[in-house]
Amino acid sequence: MSEPLKLQARLSASVGRVRQAVTDPAELRLWLAEHAEVELPRRYEFWGRYTPEGDAPHQRLLHADDDTLRFGWLLDGVETTTEFQLTAEGPDSTVLTVTQSHFDFAEAMSGSSIRGVLQTYWSLAIANLASHLEGRPLLPRTDFTSADLRGELVIAAPADKVWESLTESEQASSWFGYPIGIEPWVGGRYAMGGFENGYAAKIVDLEPGRRMSVDWGPTGVTSWELAESGGRTTLTFVQSGFDEGNPPYAAWSGSVAGLAELRRFHEETAWQPIWLDTEVPGLEPAN
Repeated sequence: MSEPLKLQARLSASVGRVRQAVTDPAELRLWLAEHAEVELPRRYEFWGRYTPEGDAPHQRLLHADDDTLRFGWLLDGVETTTEFQLTAEGPDSTVLTVTQSHFDFAEAMSGSSIRGVLQTYWSLAIANLASHLEGRPLLPRTDFTSADLRGELVIAAPADKVWESLTESEQASSWFGYPIGIEPWVGGRYAMGGFENGYAAKIVDLEPGRRMSVDWGPTGVTSWELAESGGRTTLTFVQSGFDEGNPPYAAWSGSVAGLAELRRFHEETAWQPIWLDTEVPGLEPAN
């Protein structure tokens, strides 16, 4: 079996506060799942439309103490293992490490198993946990029962600054946390991984300062549109043109998770990304 997926993030809260957020069912219903029930040390369950295969709770609690939570999670007929590890960095800073077994990057690319969404599912969940702890509005959670992939985000920055950060390669690479090469014109490349090593999607629509659409092929077209009011910018984002029988939930969740850092990039005076480390089985780090 491959090494488990590992995600690490720095959260602006004490270990005790983070532990409360990941174990209190009322808080879990805010940032993680539509439904959640927790009775430690016996039960840790979440389900609903924002959970992969969320028709019913499929988790089995394996271990819980002051800084570790581990549970089995049945997905596509296989019991995977998820672990949360909390490490104090200071009185108001905690490193959250999430490890997840049975993730295969090839399944994420092909959509052949619901387990392929696990990396970006947890990325979006952690981004929303960070937003919850910081008192920011949450990002739209992925509805795994719907093929309607759209949402919006309000950023406390003028539209020209947001546009620049969406279309300038160095800024986009900074907030997204992964190299992105962008040629901001119709027919230009939008290359995840950079122009030399990445996958080059194509920009198919662009109105400077207002909207842009990128064609990713089988996963469809991602469109962003900006509208400014009172020095704040509403960013509307939509995924379209995909196979509605197999929606690109993995790609969608990852792109929405990235927008959490776009907002923080503009709103934090001394911005630093929450992400510390990501190890994705089957995906080589970009040079």
